Amino acid sequence: MLRGLVTAIRTLTILPVPGRDAEKFSNSLFWFPLVGLLVGSIEAMLAWGVTRASWPEMAALFVLGSGIVLTRGLHADGLADLADGFFGGRNREAALRIMKDPNVGSFGSLSLIIMMLFKWICLLELVRYGAFGMITAGVMLARTGQVLLATWLPYARPEGGTATAFVEGARWPHLLVAFLSAFVLLFILSGFDLPRAGLMMLSAVMSILWVGLLSRRVIGGVTGDVLGAGSELTESFVWFVAVLMLRFPFPAMM
Repeated sequence: MLRGLVTAIRTLTILPVPGRDAEKFSNSLFWFPLVGLLVGSIEAMLAWGVTRASWPEMAALFVLGSGIVLTRGLHADGLADLADGFFGGRNREAALRIMKDPNVGSFGSLSLIIMMLFKWICLLELVRYGAFGMITAGVMLARTGQVLLATWLPYARPEGGTATAFVEGARWPHLLVAFLSAFVLLFILSGFDLPRAGLMMLSAVMSILWVGLLSRRVIGGVTGDVLGAGSELTESFVWFVAVLMLRFPFPAMM
């Protein structure tokens, strides 16, 4: 079972970890929320450290930069590829061909610029509020959302690809365990505030479902790029909802 954790860490991060990979890569999906918690905690701790110097703008930038470094920019690359393929391809085959091209086009470049700016603005607000647990929660829920996509939709490329082993072996037990563990972790990160935890979980599900529906319509399933893009979009949307909750709190959340 721990081999799945090894595979999850090696897949989602650059962190070195000893041990052998799981025989079935899909078994690593059980551990995606925990790895997201690990990455998010590192990002939040860096932000907390920089805020000691009373420099929230730099703290937000550290979260943004460390997230890219820790993941090798894998998810950001997926977002760029998805934007190029979905907006530049006239049909399914063209979209898949463009997404496989290692070059980044205008749609991909623009999507990255807008996404990074949006994230930085949200992170700046979260840092100013001292909401480091919410920063961690966004990263954790983004990785959990990948499990939903992998379980729900088939792999879009008939010839397979880098994420085939994760998607084709994904089953509902992976999703159930991942979401239950994610909610427990989220409940703790939210300060045991059930309404806040529930709203953040709902925002993550809404975001990943939108990505999944769009991907099913355009290319008939998912690819590794879709999983990465789903993670980026979910992370940013959860952070945005977290900012809204802090700025306009419900009575139960005050």
